[in-house]
Amino acid sequence: MTYDDQNIFAKILRGEIPCKKVHEDIHTLAFEDINPHTPVHTLVIPKGKYVSMTDFAAKASDAELAAFNRAILKVVEIKGLQNSGYRLITNNGLNGGQEVPHLHVHVLGGRPLGPMLTRM
Repeated sequence: MTYDDQNIFAKILRGEIPCKKVHEDIHTLAFEDINPHTPVHTLVIPKGKYVSMTDFAAKASDAELAAFNRAILKVVEIKGLQNSGYRLITNNGLNGGQEVPHLHVHVLGGRPLGPMLTRM
């Protein structure tokens, strides 16, 4: 999967598509998912052009790596999930179910989430 400058998250970062911001800093943006699957469903993205976690881990600066992790925890705090629990999901590549070619982490919570995967 290659980075596409016309992906929806790139358009959000450029201000071409609005979003409901939860948190923003110099390296990251967190916003509400437009099609939430749980009461809390926030996306955290780096502002850099990274396709996946693999791409991000290999190419991002130490400052970007730290900011991304801190932004995820900031969302957990803002949403009040630190005591009740939460799930982080990052889909990478086609078999991982990635739909948008821009790294993003789903922060999910607000209700019991059940097992991670259905057993096959």
